[in-house]
Amino acid sequence: MNPDDPILFEQRGPIALLTLNRASVHNALSGEDMFSAFETLFERLNEDLSLRVAVLTGSGKSFCAGGNIAEMRDRSGMFAGSAEEITLRYRQGIQRIPRAFAKLQLPIIAAINGAAIGAGNDLATMCDIRIAASNAKFAESFVKVGIVPGDGGCWLLPRTIGASMAAEMALTGDAIDAAEALRIGLVSRVVAPEALIDTALALAARIAANPPQVLRWTKQLLQQARTGTLDEALDAAGRFQGLAHHLPDHSEAIAAFFEKRPAVFGAGR
Repeated sequence: MNPDDPILFEQRGPIALLTLNRASVHNALSGEDMFSAFETLFERLNEDLSLRVAVLTGSGKSFCAGGNIAEMRDRSGMFAGSAEEITLRYRQGIQRIPRAFAKLQLPIIAAINGAAIGAGNDLATMCDIRIAASNAKFAESFVKVGIVPGDGGCWLLPRTIGASMAAEMALTGDAIDAAEALRIGLVSRVVAPEALIDTALALAARIAANPPQVLRWTKQLLQQARTGTLDEALDAAGRFQGLAHHLPDHSEAIAAFFEKRPAVFGAGR
């Protein structure tokens, strides 16, 4: 692991701990190295069947403060050039992140250690589960700087907290605290800052105790449910179920149930 990497990777058994590593700019989502880091790391996670779940957090005081406001001011980086050029840069830049998340096969937990603002709020919604430190804050704040959620936030946020609350957050741009984020379902739990990573890793361990391939299929079904029909969901569930019944991990789970012992799955068997 290179300490200068935009995202740090640490493997803890079947758990991948990913840390956004740009504390000096509040882990802003900008630059080719950051965009490609998500793609490269997620490909690695998909290929490594010893990994069963990931945790994403931020270094420093912020989870992710969105885009680089200084680059917006200076019309530099991805914000330089004509409207058409900026459109292309979004497609070739930050929009690669939600596309990478859409291809990620592992369940991923956001451990939100501080501000999740703009694209940072959207980054949290790209994760399957969100846990927040009590000092975290959230804002779909694009309107406050005169732009729209260019990273897919208007697709992601309503699917997380519902259409009305998503509209309220996106159209006001107002910030909310962790308690309000819990109330509206943006996060599933709030913990003390010092307990955040341990809580996220403990939840990850509970997930990782289950069969690795079944975890990946279950995540795929959950993702498909965002846009698919009931018939499509039933077809996919039936297909995966047929395959699951022939996995060695299914036989192990049934044997462990009757023998009243913990099951041992996958590479750990």
